[in-house]
Amino acid sequence: MKLKRILGWSAGVILLALVVAALAAYFTSSNTCDRPAAVPGHPMKAIVYCDYGSPDVLKLEDVEKPTPGDDQVLIKVRAASVNPYDWHLMRGMPYIVRLQAGLRKPKVIRLGVDFAGKVEAVGRNVTRFKPGDEVFGGSTGAFAEYVAVREDRAAVVPKPPNLSFEQAASVPIAAITALQALRNRGKVQPAQKVLINGASGGVGTFAVQIAKSFGAEVTGVCSTRNVEMVRSIGADHVIDYTKEDFTKGGQRYDVLLDNVGNRSLSECRSVLNPQGKYIMIGGESGRWLDPLPRMIAARVMARFVRQEMGMMLAHVTKEDLTTLGDLMQSGKVTPVIDRRYKFSEVPAAIRYLEQGHARGKVVITFE
Repeated sequence: MKLKRILGWSAGVILLALVVAALAAYFTSSNTCDRPAAVPGHPMKAIVYCDYGSPDVLKLEDVEKPTPGDDQVLIKVRAASVNPYDWHLMRGMPYIVRLQAGLRKPKVIRLGVDFAGKVEAVGRNVTRFKPGDEVFGGSTGAFAEYVAVREDRAAVVPKPPNLSFEQAASVPIAAITALQALRNRGKVQPAQKVLINGASGGVGTFAVQIAKSFGAEVTGVCSTRNVEMVRSIGADHVIDYTKEDFTKGGQRYDVLLDNVGNRSLSECRSVLNPQGKYIMIGGESGRWLDPLPRMIAARVMARFVRQEMGMMLAHVTKEDLTTLGDLMQSGKVTPVIDRRYKFSEVPAAIRYLEQGHARGKVVITFE
């Protein structure tokens, strides 16, 4: 009872703070959309949106092609990939994201982060890249024909030669989330038992392979149609959640990476070893705050139990992109691509991803 009271009190305080912040943001926010105008003679195509909503709000329009500054690299995008991050921003849901993204309308009207492409031009101070280099990384507004990034700040690295542009573009957010969760939060060691709930999605397919590269014994949880795929990428054991509840088995795990959030925290904790770690990546999203209450509950619960319980928020870095590049170059990690869509079909790609049934990554091709 004490734990429940603390959880309720904490959630109430945070909710009140959010309401106050939302009201302040509403009365100080602009209701205009700063849609960039194309410069005659120097246009490029990009996906833009000026209102929150379904994929129908996304438009393929002409915008100004970026010109690289002294410290910038201009990259012609050859492929990109979509992430839940994109559709959360597109819809402005859960509503809590609007405190940062813009309360009534989006502040940033360009979508996309993951990309792969070829360097077209560099500024005079750039030393790491030259025209013609094949690269991949993360940049705001990646659903565009070109992106310009600062060499010293951007998470952009050389593309492994054995990877296609499509494979490389599928990496940044999903693979770095899996890497940082397992390495930084899970501290996975050889022979440890790792369970990945949601092993067939974007993060999950990378997590299975990365955990195996660390020498772990990996169990993946997925639906019937994905069992063989998850096994083929290295899972030692696969649980079909339509036939078996992983929280009801007798196995105990050192790390549970939860991409789904479809079991209670108590149930998840029950399958952990005494010093086990529960790492929340995703969860069921509601219109207002979810999965924030689950995040809060996990942090509070961690103060009362021996296991570690918490949420993982990844940060795309050059160093970790390089680490992933090495893993892919060596063959230890291979991106799994479900579907490919043309650049003009970004709305359809996001609509498919929203359904929650993608096997691996959904990629955008520019040729």
